[in-house]
Amino acid sequence: MIVHKSGPIALIGGAAMPKPVLERALTLSVGIVAADGGAGAVLAHGRMPDAVIGDFDSITDAQRAALPADVLHPIPEQDSTDFEKCLCRIDAPLVIGAGFSGARVDHQLAVCNVLVRFPARRCVLLSEDDVMFLAPPTFALDLPEGCRVSLFPMGAVEGRSEGLNWPIGGLTLTPDGQIGTSNFATGPVQISVTAPKLLVILPAEHLEQVAGMLMENPARWP
Repeated sequence: MIVHKSGPIALIGGAAMPKPVLERALTLSVGIVAADGGAGAVLAHGRMPDAVIGDFDSITDAQRAALPADVLHPIPEQDSTDFEKCLCRIDAPLVIGAGFSGARVDHQLAVCNVLVRFPARRCVLLSEDDVMFLAPPTFALDLPEGCRVSLFPMGAVEGRSEGLNWPIGGLTLTPDGQIGTSNFATGPVQISVTAPKLLVILPAEHLEQVAGMLMENPARWP
C-alpha cells in the first residue's frame, strides 16, 4: 500500500473530463491519488496529490517538476494498467475514480476488467453522465421512479431484485448472453447477486448516494 486513508480517496485519471466532474470527486474525498498523467488535472485544479502512481508514460516533465519527489511512485511494469496499479495500492474504504472514461473504448473496458478482478476494493467511477460500480453481494438504493438502472455482467451471475421494471430473478446474466442494459427503477431498488461479476451503471446525479451505500454496506466480497 502506498496511500492509507480512513475516508474516501479521489483517484484521478488522465482522460478528459469536465471540471465539475473533477470537483465532485475531490469534494467527497479526504485524499487524492493521480494515475500517471492524471496529475496534470489535479495540479491544474490547484491541488496537490498525495501520490502519483503509474508507469509514467503520460506525465510531463513540467508536471513531475511541480511535484515533491516523495509523491512520485513510478511502477514501470507493463502487465497492469495505471488504474490497476493505483487501485491495488490504495488502502481506503472507498475510491472515487474520475478521468477514466473517454474516447478510448479499450481503456474503459480495461477499467471494467479491473473492477471485477479486485472485488474487495470498493470503487465507484464517475463520468459526466454516469456512475459505475461493481455490485456488492446485496445493496439497496432509494432511486426515483423511472431512474435508469443498467446492469452489465462481466461473467456469469444470477441475482434477485426488487424495484426494477424487469426483475432479474431466475435469469443468468452473461456478457455473451442475457444482459440488463436500460432497465429502470419503479421506486427504491434492492439487488442481491451470487458473484462479483455485475457492473451497475446509474445516472451521475446519484454519486453521493452510491458512495454512501458502498462505504456503509456491510455486505462485502472477500
